[in-house]
Amino acid sequence: MKKIVYLISILLLLAFTNRGVVKNTSVIITPKSKLVVKGKTNVSTFNCVFNVKELKKPIPVFFEITNNKMVFKKTELVLENACFDCGNKGINKDFQDLLKSKTYPQIFLKLKELEKIDEENSFLQATLELKIAGVVKQYQIPVKLEGENDLFVKGLLVLNICDFNITPPKKLLGIITVNETIEIDFQLLIEEC
Repeated sequence: MKKIVYLISILLLLAFTNRGVVKNTSVIITPKSKLVVKGKTNVSTFNCVFNVKELKKPIPVFFEITNNKMVFKKTELVLENACFDCGNKGINKDFQDLLKSKTYPQIFLKLKELEKIDEENSFLQATLELKIAGVVKQYQIPVKLEGENDLFVKGLLVLNICDFNITPPKKLLGIITVNETIEIDFQLLIEEC
């Protein structure tokens, strides 16, 4: 089976001439990957790092070529909230409370579409559907593809937690407040399996 990088590159370079054929494969996110949620308060910053070693199951990938885009079906990354480490128990507990983890223990990231936007630098426009705390929002972000044998996908998703019906927490009687805007910085090394 061809490497996923080779498949995506060929499909993008051929301007998606094969229409209507659903293709499938499976991929894994390797332990060399990084996924970090970055946030700020009015007094400091925090980083919550996802333990990518917990992503052991292969992810099925189904896609077809439509209107010069790769359109994905059922391609979803599931992140367990408990696998985020923010550096200490207090911040971890606050982060779990922020995500409403008792009711919604997972974050779902569904890949919807990829479209080439920059021939020279391997940039694609990704359409993603993100489900946090039971609320689904769609985003379009640029992602960069690198690599020849394995696919290295880099991107930064900036979002407002209020869009997910999450109220920014306040600590110490309101003296410390969390900023509504957070960043999800991902650098995923993907291998076909």
